[in-house]
Amino acid sequence: MSQYAAILEANQHYSRDFGEKGKLPLPPARRIAILTCMDARLDPAAFAGLKEGDAHVIRNAGGRASDDAIRSLVISYKLLGTQEWYVIHHSNCGMEFFTDAAIRSLLANSLETAVLEANGFTDVGEGPGSNAGDFVNWLTFSNLRQSVIDDVHRIREHPLVPHRIPIHGFIYQVESGDLIEVLEASAIGAAG
Repeated sequence: MSQYAAILEANQHYSRDFGEKGKLPLPPARRIAILTCMDARLDPAAFAGLKEGDAHVIRNAGGRASDDAIRSLVISYKLLGTQEWYVIHHSNCGMEFFTDAAIRSLLANSLETAVLEANGFTDVGEGPGSNAGDFVNWLTFSNLRQSVIDDVHRIREHPLVPHRIPIHGFIYQVESGDLIEVLEASAIGAAG
């Protein structure tokens, strides 16, 4: 069922009380950027105490340091002045529940939505599928803590990222709402 009408109605309520938000400056007030997962259970504004205009929030599947995420972080500091970055992955992340090979196989069989079962994702749709997924790096992972370390390391070593920007690594616990620092990742991301 489409959420079209509900979204438009919500927007009418939101814009009615928009007030001075239209005058917020382009650079984020707190000079931070957060790279995190697109998972609907994560509300970066709530868990990081943000309000509109405070931070750049970059989201993708897994909160991974993809080329596009790094592109956004570079724009964030170079043109809009962010001075501190946070990489925040989370517990019970769907990116841990499949491999690149698994999603490629699912897509080759069918473009319909798969179902998550006890043994992983199962394709319940019928073809046609597509082999175009063979050319995508899906950035899946099997070790949550290591994925944070790897992403902070990838960002830190990128030639367009200045060493003066600290990059912190965290895991958000979806079960409790806690942010747990991955100390090894934050040490790698320390400003130098």
